[in-house]
Amino acid sequence: MKENLDLSAHLKKFFGFSNFKGEQELIIKSVLDGQDTFVIMPTGGGKSLTYQLPALISEGTAIVISPLIALMKNQVDSIRGFVENDGIAHFMNSSLNKTEQNRVRTDLREGTTKILYVAPESLTKEENIELFKSIKISFVAVDEAHCISEWGHDFRPEYRRIKEMIKGINKDIPVMALTATATPKVQQDIMKNLGMADAKSFKASFNRSNLFYEVRAKINPEKQLIKFIREREGKSGIIYCLSRKKVEEIAEVLQVNGIKAAPYHAGLDAGTRARCQDMFLMEEVDVIVATIAFGMGIDKPDVRFVIHYDMPKSLEGYYQETGRAGRDGGEGHCLAFYDYKDIEKLEKFTAGKPISEQEIARALLNEVVAYAETAMSRRKFLLHYFGEEWDEATGDGVNMDDNMVNPKERVEAKEEIKLLLETIQNVKEKFKGRYVVDVLTGVQTSAIKSSKHEQAAFFGLGKHHDSKYWNAAIRQTLVAGFIKKNIEAYGTLELTDSGKAFIAKPESFMLIKDHDYDKLVEDANAVVNQKGGAAGDEKLLKMLKDLRRKLGKQKNLPPFVIFQDPSLEEMATQYPITNEELTNIVGVGMGKATKFGKQFIELIKQYVADNGIERPQDMVVKSVANKASNKIAIIQGIDRKVPLSDLAKSRGLTDEEFVTELENVVYSGTRINIDYYINDVLDEDHIEEIFDYFREAESDSIDSALEEFDEDYSEEELRLVRLKFMSELGN
Repeated sequence: MKENLDLSAHLKKFFGFSNFKGEQELIIKSVLDGQDTFVIMPTGGGKSLTYQLPALISEGTAIVISPLIALMKNQVDSIRGFVENDGIAHFMNSSLNKTEQNRVRTDLREGTTKILYVAPESLTKEENIELFKSIKISFVAVDEAHCISEWGHDFRPEYRRIKEMIKGINKDIPVMALTATATPKVQQDIMKNLGMADAKSFKASFNRSNLFYEVRAKINPEKQLIKFIREREGKSGIIYCLSRKKVEEIAEVLQVNGIKAAPYHAGLDAGTRARCQDMFLMEEVDVIVATIAFGMGIDKPDVRFVIHYDMPKSLEGYYQETGRAGRDGGEGHCLAFYDYKDIEKLEKFTAGKPISEQEIARALLNEVVAYAETAMSRRKFLLHYFGEEWDEATGDGVNMDDNMVNPKERVEAKEEIKLLLETIQNVKEKFKGRYVVDVLTGVQTSAIKSSKHEQAAFFGLGKHHDSKYWNAAIRQTLVAGFIKKNIEAYGTLELTDSGKAFIAKPESFMLIKDHDYDKLVEDANAVVNQKGGAAGDEKLLKMLKDLRRKLGKQKNLPPFVIFQDPSLEEMATQYPITNEELTNIVGVGMGKATKFGKQFIELIKQYVADNGIERPQDMVVKSVANKASNKIAIIQGIDRKVPLSDLAKSRGLTDEEFVTELENVVYSGTRINIDYYINDVLDEDHIEEIFDYFREAESDSIDSALEEFDEDYSEEELRLVRLKFMSELGN
């Protein structure tokens, strides 16, 4: 590099910044000196600038290999914004038409282009290799370099060929590799696969001290989501889901609950994706619900929260996605919902893959589970995973995770840790954590029997504690540095020198017990099942039933025609005091609310005022009628007198499912007329007999009706006449 080159002046000229961040200047000098350079820098750390600035001031063109078309376009537009010359930066990928490709080639040959973004697939084309051989290449930068490693969270096989492609152009071209997330194992893979053994490495701290990390049990996640977002009204956030279907479901739930949200996934057409992205950047929507396709290269510094509705497949993916929060140094809340059942689903997805891929995927998922269930500082755990030590007493970011804010009980575990380390030693350091826990707790698995460890003297010595306890012990001894995982062997546990020293001379070790999210979910489900839909306020429920009975007498209707029990029970839990809130109650559509709701709303409003009740309205979630399209099609079909069996088939429903759909429509207050069908299957006298029964009945129970008529009528016939009865008298 020329000694008199004023990098600060170039920084100011091209990007308008007065100072470099962190090690940016040292990295740029390394690139300009023609050295292979390896950069590990978290999202938001200014990674792109470390290859953009040297590209702009070097002779020739820098090739930047990038995996995402959206990222390339974003970066090219950004550079063209700094330099008034569209030819200064281009991208080359499958989205270009012939004219656009020719323009790129012309600018490259004429030396106008300083930065060219290419997809790895474009690099393999012979015509492109020949073009690159004919021009001066200043250096090659491999962005998102973790894609090279099978242990990286976004492995791409085509990235494996980058080294041979570069050598095919010119074996002396300097190479730069950049990633925002890489474990020590992934770092080794990158350097080995790119032939960068002598590279100068720069590793910024992975600690994002302004981010708050939190994991919650996945109990009523939609209600938790809406409450969380409403508390941050007007703030930008991203919600990540693992499936496209879930993305659309959650976006719709947010929208009907008054939150400005949009979906984003690879299944949407390019125009829709671009529009959603722009709406988010321009703050026309506050929340984007997305698969991991969203976010890479999106430069929005004021994202205030990132929520993982589903736990991701790896901690690297999680770290990179959470890193999109608070890039301006301001508030950033990272919330993840955890349920082990989601992890089991992810494990099933790998079933058909080669064994080695399954082992890698399982090892990465185990780290996600460990992070979710740990009760130690999440920041410390996360940074340890990336090979960085952090002091929870004095480090930047103290008290910035849920476990630090609400610490769990610590217990003395000196003897238990010694036993754990001795057990790892006794099984010859050849097994993973689950196996070691099974040995400690005395579980005779087929793997243990094949190694004959069930016959060993040390088998079952730790069964006075459960597997949760021992899993916590393994996680915390890993972070303490007493054991390590052999990644090459998919995570077998080995003792370190510190661990051997601990066995020889044990010291106090305060263990924090893991969270038991499974128990939380079980308890929550048990409460729901015990209630059986019962109301939270029994006194109010009695008053609502009295009002229903009184109204029934006035209108000469059975009480259940007005509102069913589940509707009253939910009213006595949620305390709706407006018509709109009443329509959020199960079984209450606009028709029911309009016809019968006024007196119920007035009673509840007075009751709330008299008793000083704090209503849980922030937790009321308007549900999306998942089958709204079914409802419309059914009503239209009935209006045209289409046979019910044909309507059922056209919606992909069985006859029983179809009747249930009809009941949902009618019970929420919509009037339908299916006389054209009922009159074909039942005589007028029979219809009248069933009709009269429901007029006098205490409940609308079909079982009671079957018993009353001694099964003279089928269940379907009774349900259909009940529909006619409810529709004509109640709606």
